[in-house]
Amino acid sequence: MTTTDRSARLLVGLLAAAGTAHIVAPGQFDAIVPRALPGSPRAWTHASGVAELLLAAGIAVPRTRRAGAVAAACFFAGVFPANVKMAYDWRHKSAPLKALAWGRLPLQVPLVLWAARTGRDATR
Repeated sequence: MTTTDRSARLLVGLLAAAGTAHIVAPGQFDAIVPRALPGSPRAWTHASGVAELLLAAGIAVPRTRRAGAVAAACFFAGVFPANVKMAYDWRHKSAPLKALAWGRLPLQVPLVLWAARTGRDATR
């Protein structure tokens, strides 16, 4: 297995785990859905979980890996406002929780770059 394949599989695992968590334990995610979005937070939580599972499936299949990875990079950029909301909402929590919430913000950058690189490295 090449490094590229291993990286893609790790990304698939991350997305599949996150998607499953959004569906199985949605409560923790409902709280960070930006209020500006129409509809219920639970609907957005479930939709993002399904999206993550579909992205994982797209990246898992070599034939669709490029498109799936590019879509994942866009997805990771698109959910950034939820992480900003979480950091803002947790501003009065304990120092470790505030650090966790603020620490998530810069972690979006490597996720976007990882997905983009996986798409770039995918064979056509």
